[in-house]
Amino acid sequence: MEKPEIWIEFAAELHVFVGTSRRAGWSAVRTDGTSTLGHLVESLGVPLTEVGALRTADGPVSAAHVPVPGERISVLGMPRPQQLAGPARFLLDVHLGTLARRLRLLGIDAAYESVDIGDPALAARSAAEQRVLLSRDRGLLHRRELWAGAYVYSHRPADQLRDVLSRFAPPLAPWTRCTACNGTLRDAAKAEVREQLRDGTERSYDVFAQCTDCERVYWRGAHHSQLDAIVAAAVAEFGELGRP
Repeated sequence: MEKPEIWIEFAAELHVFVGTSRRAGWSAVRTDGTSTLGHLVESLGVPLTEVGALRTADGPVSAAHVPVPGERISVLGMPRPQQLAGPARFLLDVHLGTLARRLRLLGIDAAYESVDIGDPALAARSAAEQRVLLSRDRGLLHRRELWAGAYVYSHRPADQLRDVLSRFAPPLAPWTRCTACNGTLRDAAKAEVREQLRDGTERSYDVFAQCTDCERVYWRGAHHSQLDAIVAAAVAEFGELGRP
């Protein structure tokens, strides 16, 4: 007996997840008549974290909808900025260390695992701490226990940062987080941190900040201009969008 058939189309921004035969408009899909639309969409390669809406001719439906034979379903991408159920707090997998540091540079709460703790542990932490899991691992984003997730579309850190900022519009507070551990920074007098400074640094700089968690000391050193350029570009493009 032939399985029931439905018709499906994917928004252009979702084409990266599906085969070439499903990028040109409507395509036929055989179903078992009992699986949900969410299961079907994921079986075709699209994580539900990237789906903004599912629409039939009768209007929007949920991922729990069971398609009926002959139904036409449009799968839309996530609108930007994406609304979250809580603050924009992130968790990044082992492959996104540079992005994590740049998010922290902008004052965004970005937890990061520098070792591979495994997909179940990452998903569990996302749920326990209500963090958006950022990853380029599509399989990881299929895990049901995630609080929220997002696919990082580019390999390049600069493009990754713009992608996250445009998608979630987090408030920007540059120079307020430790790029090493994600702790918050406080102003520190030179006398407080002198033992952690080399002679040249102590002689050349007078303004310092220190992490309240790991106690790392920061100052405007030789690399500051590169970091300042990252901050300036982000604030110029997303500062208004990212205000609380």
